[in-house]
Amino acid sequence: MDLMLILQVAVEAATEVAEQPTMNLWTMATYGGPIMIVLALMLAFGVYLFIERMVTLKQASKEDSTFMNRIKDYIYEGKIESAIKLCREVNTPSARMVEKGISRLGRPMNDVLVAIENVGNLEVAQLEKGMVIMASISGGAPMLGFLGTVTGMVQTFYNMSINSSGMIQLSDLSSGMYQAMVTTIGGLIVGILAYFAYNYMVSRVDSVVRNLESKTMEFMDILNEPAK
Repeated sequence: MDLMLILQVAVEAATEVAEQPTMNLWTMATYGGPIMIVLALMLAFGVYLFIERMVTLKQASKEDSTFMNRIKDYIYEGKIESAIKLCREVNTPSARMVEKGISRLGRPMNDVLVAIENVGNLEVAQLEKGMVIMASISGGAPMLGFLGTVTGMVQTFYNMSINSSGMIQLSDLSSGMYQAMVTTIGGLIVGILAYFAYNYMVSRVDSVVRNLESKTMEFMDILNEPAK
């Protein structure tokens, strides 16, 4: 009989635990208030920007191992139009820089180098497009989270101040505290993700820039090397 009673109590306790509401990510986010909407928009835009930049950087990193050798052959053979056509077919930042250099053949070497560098600066600017926004997200998201923390605490103290009974109820504290903690978590998550994404993008851009510098030096060596 005692065993049946113990089993009944255990079943009732398990049922009560199962019936207790559980908190998922969506429920948690709803406690954050309007600031969570702003953070969600920042996260969505950051993901879009990261994917778009990765596609652009991947295209800019395309390499044709025979490109510079073919350019060299065309220049030595005097086939300038063929060299320009090849650059346009490859259509990468380094190819556009080489094309600009070819278009300046016959001028002083310093003029050729300046023309290539000018195109290179424009190409780098295009590669870095949007990175300021990503950096702003990585720094601004945690600040928005802390703003939510402050507003949540203000709401908590306001609820306490308007309680005429003189007794502090848990319900007076819960909504403001939820907002304070949830917005902090949301801001840190968005900021950390944007921070790592920004640093990865910077490393990819640096890799492309080093490749552009290498192609510039190789092209100038071709011009300085006497034809055989």
